[in-house]
Amino acid sequence: MSNLTTLTTESELAYLDNNATTQVDQAVLQEMLPFLSEFYGNPSSIHRFGSQVGQAIEQAREQVQKLIGASHASEVIFTSCATEASATAILSAVEAYPKRKEIVTSVIEHPATLQLCQMLERKGYTIHWIGVDQRGRLDMEAYKAALSENVAVASFMWANNETGSLFPIRGMAELAKQHGIVFHTDAVQVAGKLPIQVADSGIDLLSISGHKFHAPKGIGALYLRRGAKFRPLLRGGHQERGRRAGTENSSGIVGLGKAAELAMQSIEQDSARIKLMRDRLEMGLLARVPNCFVTGDPKHRVPNTSNIAFEFVEGESILLMLDQHGIAASSGSACTSGSLEPSHVMRAMEIPYTAAHGAIRFSLSRFTTEAMVDQVLAVLPGIVEKLRMLSPYWDVTSNQPASESFSPVYA
Repeated sequence: MSNLTTLTTESELAYLDNNATTQVDQAVLQEMLPFLSEFYGNPSSIHRFGSQVGQAIEQAREQVQKLIGASHASEVIFTSCATEASATAILSAVEAYPKRKEIVTSVIEHPATLQLCQMLERKGYTIHWIGVDQRGRLDMEAYKAALSENVAVASFMWANNETGSLFPIRGMAELAKQHGIVFHTDAVQVAGKLPIQVADSGIDLLSISGHKFHAPKGIGALYLRRGAKFRPLLRGGHQERGRRAGTENSSGIVGLGKAAELAMQSIEQDSARIKLMRDRLEMGLLARVPNCFVTGDPKHRVPNTSNIAFEFVEGESILLMLDQHGIAASSGSACTSGSLEPSHVMRAMEIPYTAAHGAIRFSLSRFTTEAMVDQVLAVLPGIVEKLRMLSPYWDVTSNQPASESFSPVYA
């Protein structure tokens, strides 16, 4: 904890990495605290110490149900995180349909899905890796062609965690239903940002993570449509109606429920305000910094995310210098940012190498302020200019690229 004393003061901090994790809302924290102290009973116990905790868990289940638009609270299964929820969904489907030896997913999924599918591929499953175009839009013809009665599950993220681009999940789910395929979506970057209504969709399974919308880390949920075949990942006790064994994380579940309730109360107002700030940030940077462009689909994305590629500079260097000014951003998924290679999302979109290395993700939340946006606009242009002076791809004399810019021309 001593390292925290070296940070700048709170008033100077600009946290724009909310797709990695969000600040726990104080109202969420206050809701949780009693379940870390006086309400310590095991919710599976029949005495009052346990039953009062069990009642709080069921209330949270109803709050999450409303957030995702499910028909019944019983369709919500609490997990430790979205990684567990997604693994449960995919492995349940392949176990429930053992004769179906194919899986359909995209090349730009979160590592939680990518690495699980790669493991299943090594075990003999055929994985249909569906590609994307330069805007991150799914190749729908390839998706349709991959669907058949041999496919156990189709698993796709609703919004990409790096670019914010949205897949047409509802239509994709309906196409999968025509072949009796289980459809799962990783909705981690959509929950709390856009309205979700799973009840009238073809979605069978949906994953969310609390710490992406102001609940604590270590708590997630899996939506399971009533009537869908299901095989538990964790077996043992009777918790979660026998669908996820293990004593419940009571305080985390209560926090997730409260965060879901708060998101429902202000989702439209928050999304509109956040989108305005994101757009001002983008337009300001594009106007101030030459040779940069926004990646992803500008027309179909979540309102809080902007991924901007700055050509001829290293993203890691940008992030380190931003951090010195009290600004937190990201070069991609927090689960893969330890790599020096461009992210698999940028590579799949065929973002030129000289730009993919300089791709920076800014992700906002309801706690983002105009002052934070102003801080980035004041600092980042100078950082990019300084770094380009050190780049072999930049002509210092003319302050232009040393060769023709590789910025792609998008359709």
